[in-house]
Amino acid sequence: MKAVVYRGARHLGIEERDPQPPGHGELRIAVAYTGICGTDLHIYHGDMDARVGAAAIIGHEMSGRIAAVGEGATGWSVGQAVTVMPTRACGRCAACRNGNSHICHAMNFLGIDSPGAMQSLWNVPAELVLPLPAGLPLDHAALVEPVAVAVHDVRRANVTADEQVVVVGGGPVGVLIAVVAQGRGARVLLVEPDAFRRALAGEIGIEAVDPGKTDVVALVDDRTAGAGADVAFEVSGSAAGVATAVDVLTTRGRLVLVAIHPQPREVNLHRFFWRELELLGARLYQRDDMAEAIRLVASGVIPARQLISRVEPVEAVAAAFDALAGGGVMKVLLDLREDLR
Repeated sequence: MKAVVYRGARHLGIEERDPQPPGHGELRIAVAYTGICGTDLHIYHGDMDARVGAAAIIGHEMSGRIAAVGEGATGWSVGQAVTVMPTRACGRCAACRNGNSHICHAMNFLGIDSPGAMQSLWNVPAELVLPLPAGLPLDHAALVEPVAVAVHDVRRANVTADEQVVVVGGGPVGVLIAVVAQGRGARVLLVEPDAFRRALAGEIGIEAVDPGKTDVVALVDDRTAGAGADVAFEVSGSAAGVATAVDVLTTRGRLVLVAIHPQPREVNLHRFFWRELELLGARLYQRDDMAEAIRLVASGVIPARQLISRVEPVEAVAAAFDALAGGGVMKVLLDLREDLR
């Protein structure tokens, strides 16, 4: 079996390894496609070496088929199409005890804290596996995990029909949030400086504006008779993005913080006080978010074909990472299907 191994900053190797049989309660998955996300890029650039060990197998956005069923893993069959929720909670911490296992204090995130999906055969606890509907293309199914992020974020914000929503940041997660929110009947405006991302958003029916050329606050005020947006999602990870997300909000508007900010940001707390704004953190997802994501991808609500910019063979993994880092793409997938080689 092939495995993509992280060997240090900007150094990924491909190793041939002997597959191990699935353990008790595990499924062996023949991985078809693995997506590359921003977290994977951070690992690739050496920014997470304190957490990701040497010779780590990364990756967590995936699809595949069951290749073997371990003892004790019931209800599964070889050949069944599946995806994985790559978060394994401890079940003991305060978050888990309070029903918030998706933000477990001792989370084992597969692909970061333990071996991930960039390998052609992957042994995974059956409890983390979800079945995929027949007929769903496996390349499209590799988007389920990031769609689950967007589903969780929109649910966290409690977005309802006809609300004005502003999404600041038009990367993959920002675009998916816009699609999911618009699917709920919200009026969505995406704020993104990159021309490629704006154009792609427009192609899939999401209005997008350039904050360098458009006064976003004035535009939202004009469309809401001066009230402002009901919800703003900060997905850019930038100081300017935070300011825009705060400034567009109406009285008692909800700011949902999605991006991971690497450093503290200044926030206009007077506006929070004056308009009684709400700040909501949104991290990861729960199993019902994954199930809803599968439904959205399978039903075509998520325009997966337009969002997948490139599919590269696993042997071109370095080029795939560099393409994502260089921009001009949305989602990049690795093809790990060994039976086709």
